[in-house]
Formats: sequence, C-alpha cells, structure tokens
Amino acid sequence: MLHVRLLLLLLLSTLPVHASPVVAAAQNDKVAAADSVVRIKLGESTVDLAGPWKFHVGDDAAWAQPDFDDSGWEDVDLTPDGKTGLSPGWTARGHVGYSGYAWYRLKINVQEAKHSLALKMPDSFDDAYQVFVNGERIGEFGKFTEHRVTAYSGLPTAFRLPKGVRNGEASIAIRLWMDSATPFNSADAGGLRQPPELGYASAISEQVRLDWDDVAHYVGSGFLEMLILVMALLMALTLFWLDRQEKSYLWLALVCEASLLIVGPVLLTDFTPWMGLTQYIILHDVIAFPLRIGLWVLFWGYWFRLSRMRILHGAVWSLVIILAVGTAMLRPPLYGTHVPVQAAKFLHPFLLVVTLGLGVLLLLVAYRGFYKNRGEGGLAAAAVLLAVIANYQHELVLIHVATTFHILGFTISLGSVSTILSLLIITVMLLARFITAQRAKEQWKLEIAQARHVQQVLIPNKLPQINDLNIDSEYRPAREVGGDFFQIVPKEDDGTSLIVFGDVTGKGLQAGMLVALIVGAIRSAAQYDNRPERILEALNEQLCERESASATCMVLRFAPNGVVELANAGQLPPYLNGSEMQIEGALPLGMLPGMEFPVTSFKLEPGDSLMIMSDGVVEAQNAYGELFGFERIEEMLRNQTSTAEIAAAAQDFGQTDDILVLRVERCAPRTVVHTQPQEAYT
Repeated sequence: MLHVRLLLLLLLSTLPVHASPVVAAAQNDKVAAADSVVRIKLGESTVDLAGPWKFHVGDDAAWAQPDFDDSGWEDVDLTPDGKTGLSPGWTARGHVGYSGYAWYRLKINVQEAKHSLALKMPDSFDDAYQVFVNGERIGEFGKFTEHRVTAYSGLPTAFRLPKGVRNGEASIAIRLWMDSATPFNSADAGGLRQPPELGYASAISEQVRLDWDDVAHYVGSGFLEMLILVMALLMALTLFWLDRQEKSYLWLALVCEASLLIVGPVLLTDFTPWMGLTQYIILHDVIAFPLRIGLWVLFWGYWFRLSRMRILHGAVWSLVIILAVGTAMLRPPLYGTHVPVQAAKFLHPFLLVVTLGLGVLLLLVAYRGFYKNRGEGGLAAAAVLLAVIANYQHELVLIHVATTFHILGFTISLGSVSTILSLLIITVMLLARFITAQRAKEQWKLEIAQARHVQQVLIPNKLPQINDLNIDSEYRPAREVGGDFFQIVPKEDDGTSLIVFGDVTGKGLQAGMLVALIVGAIRSAAQYDNRPERILEALNEQLCERESASATCMVLRFAPNGVVELANAGQLPPYLNGSEMQIEGALPLGMLPGMEFPVTSFKLEPGDSLMIMSDGVVEAQNAYGELFGFERIEEMLRNQTSTAEIAAAAQDFGQTDDILVLRVERCAPRTVVHTQPQEAYT
C-alpha cells in the first residue's frame, strides 16, 4: 500500500499539479469558446476547473438544468493569484455589498475517462453551496432550508459524479449563498475563492486525504492544548474540593473552562460540520474570548489574595460586558443588518481600547501581587506574561509580531504555546501552595488540639462539692475551642467559694487563648481579694490593656451561711428557683478602664437553686430565623429541667454560639446524731 501511495505521489509530481484542461486541437478552441464547453482529457492527475465559469447573482431553480441558456451571464475565471492562492470573490468583481444567492455554471466535455469521476470542492468559499450535475443535486456543504441557510467552516469535501457521467458533455451548476455580514469582514468576499477539481474518484479521494492531513497539521496543536486544559481543569477542581478556602483554585478552573470554549469550537469547526459559523462566532468571539481575559484577571487577584476584590469584580465584569456587546455588534447576524457598516469606524478602536484596558488591569493586579508576595515573583511573573501573550494574539499581529510557527510540518500557534506553558507554571505553583497549606493545616490542627486540652483543664469536667453547694454544668462549644468559661475557686481560710462565669468575644483559637488569660488573672486576683467587684475590676484592667479584647463576666461569692454576693459585667441575669433575678449590670469587661461594678446580695436557703447560662442558649436560631428566646427557657425551668436538657434543647434548635449552663443548689445542712456507746454484758 505504501508503494502504491508513493507511486501516486510520484505521478502527481511529474504531471502538472492541478493540470489545466487539455484542449483537443487549435481549431476546436474557437468552438469551445463559442459554446462555453471546457474539454478535458484526464490522465492520472486531477484538473482544476478554473473556467471561465458563467456567473449570475440571484436564485432560480431552473439555473441548475443543463439546457438553460447562460450565454448572457458574466464570465468568471477562478484561477488563483500567485500571492494569496485565492481568486477574487464577487464583491471584488463589481457586486460590492451584495449577499445572498448566486450561481456558477460550467459545461465540460470529458474524453477518454476510464473510471468513475468525482468533483472536489474548494476549501475557500463564502459561505455555503449546493452542487448540481446535469440538473441532479449531488451534494451540498451547509444546511439549506426554505427560510434559512446554516453555513459551516470549510472542510475538504468531494462528491462523486452520477454513474452515467463519465465521457462526453456534462453541465456543472453550483449554487452559492453568502451571509450579509461576510462582505464587511473581507474586502473581496463572495462565492468560490478557488477552482473545483475534477478527476478520477480514487485520485480525488487521495487529494481529500492530503487536504485533511494539511488541516491536521495546521490545527493539530489544538488537541495538545485541549489536553493540557482538561488536565489543569481537573487538577484545579480537585484542589478546590480538598481546600474550599483557597478560591484561586476555583477561578483557575473557570479560566480553563473559558479556554476550552475557545479551543474546542475551533477544533469542532475545523474537523466537523456540527457547529454553524454564526454559532461559532457567537461562542468564540462574543462570549468565550472576553470571558477568558476577565477570568484571568480575577484568578490572579485571588491568587495574590488582594483586598477589595469586590471593586475588581465590578471593573472586570463591566469591561467584559462592554467588550462582549461591542464584539456582537461587529459580528453576524447583527453587523450589516441591524448595525450599520459605518459603526465599525468607531467600534473597532473603542473595543481595542477596552481589550487593552483589561490587559492593563491584569498587569496592575500582577504588580500589586508581586509587591505583596515577593516570594512568588519569578514564577508568577512568567505565568502572567504568558497569559497576556495568549490573550492578545490579534493585537500582537497588529504590531507585526509573528504568532504562528512551523515545526516538523505542524503549524504552532504562539497563543497555544503560551497557554500551555502558563498552565504548567501555574500547576507547579498550585501544588507548592497546596502542600504549604496542608502543612499549615496540620500545624493548626495540632495547635487546636493543644488549645482544646488547655480549655479542658480550664473548664473542669469533675465539679467539686463545696460546703453545702451542689454544682452541675453542661458545656457545648460551637467550634473546637470555645469562648465560654467558668471557674470555681474555694478559699479555705474563711470558707467562702468563688464562682466566675463568662463569655469572651470571638470564637476559635483566639477566644480560647483569651479564656486562658482570664482564668489565670482570676486565680491570681482571688489570692489577694476574692470580693466579686474586685475580681471584675482586676479583669477589666487586664483586658483594657489588650486591644480588641472584651468579655462578659459574672462573679458570685458564696458564704457558708448561704449569703451570695454577685457582681455582673454584661452577663445575662441568673434564674433563682426558675425566676429571673433583677440585678444591676455594667458594661462588658475591656470596654472602659476604671469601671465600677455594683454588687447584689441575696441568700440561698437550703433547697434553693441558681441557674446561670450564656447567651448561646437564648440566641440559638432555627432555619426560619426564630430565636430560642427567654420564654422557652422559663418554661423549661418551671419543669425543673437539668443543665444537660437545656443545653441539648438549645443545640438541637440551632446552635450559633457556645452554650454553657451552670446550676448551683444549696443542700440542706447535714445533721450528725451522737449515740452513747452501750456496755456489753456477758
């Protein structure tokens, strides 16, 4: 098979490529010109049907018939020029601004053909066509319906001639259709831009295969780019699934998706007739291209963890929308129909400014990011530069920068190379950041575990029985480390007991560390003076010395005779035997230095109980925004509910803060019965 192909290629090289028709004799030239018949003697090669073709604008089904008189039509020679490889379209042949249908007709006389014939259509044409031989339609490229025509990007296409057409005369008619916007995008658009080729079906088939090979070499690098994009997309989504707090992973995934919307349709239209040109232009030019530039800007903003991202979002999306709308106005189906052609004079420069504005915004984001994160400057700078190159191919062409290269027979786009290298660099940076983040998380987990251990020491699990007091508690933090606390400090010399109950601002590790500071200050102050107001004054001074540190706190001192002294700083009042107490309050600790804290005194009789709870109980909130509230607390206390039941009810209702419930009950004094010993008699 390889030898056959080599022999065929050798024959193609020895004969004139796309050989011109061979006319039988000089005296027959005048006849051929008179009856517009092109006489063809086929060898092993193919023949360019350069014409002259008969051409006419408009549309009529009768023009496909072989006996139609086209002598009054224009003569068109489709021989390509040596510079562009294309022949001028009908726009350059006196039909400026015309769009819609037009017909080409050619009569041929094939001589000495031994095998079945095929007609290879040119890859360059505007914008869809149907082919008729002797009045019979043998094929079309595009989708023709009664009301509209759908055009596709040109692909290597050939059609077999009917079985009865081999030797002798035949009529070829080609019906062309051009979109109204096409003439405004090309100065010489319209119709066939290259001549069709006629030859044996086997030779035409080989020619089509070679054309497909050229297409693969021209856009084949897009498959590599698409593979890299899919891999980067999967990696970014995986990293975001593992670490939801790092938003740059998600935005890189969005960049990859937008890039796939650019690369995918190019490959789809270059290899299949599955997407129409209008749909391709809307998806590629109007949607994907502006979107990708904007997403690149936002990705780098999140990567460098810049502040004021809301402002950046507003600027980026405003420019993206302007660019998308402006581009749509210069593309079909709007341009030339709903948007006047004259609008391009100011729309083109305006959109260029908007596009460059997004590039400037990207460079500003990168500059701020480099200044903030100098450790990543080298790799990040290279990735940003490559991203700029990938997004500004058209602008680079305007300043005469080469954007395509030919390597080993493949056409390589500078944009594709830049995208691939940029994603490879970003992949290395992503993995490095992910590994660093995981190490930090492990260290954070260790610190949380240590803080939790410290808090377990600070909030006693086993409560002591002090004098005639029975103490019960239930603690349920909202996070691993909570901000609620209580301490029980007995004083042996006078028999009093101190209970400190409070809640620091914030949650998590910082709140836990502040609790540790407060507990240490409580025990230190209680050694010298355990009066409640003095304890609060000492804590207030400690917190005022620290910025942004505050806490609510209640201190109770229990005397052996049941007298209780209470000083409060912003804490909810306790419940005595199920009823809320009326006490004087004060601002939370750490708000103002030198505050005074009033003291309330009352007596716990044997059997009396005092219930104290943090605001995490009353502020529990369900899915409908309803608070747990004081009424539910009072109803539960009337039923003599335990601390565990109150805490569980608030948690099930909808915990939003730490929950701490403490109950102190004064027991009846113990009576000791003394009995006289009895003598034992034998």
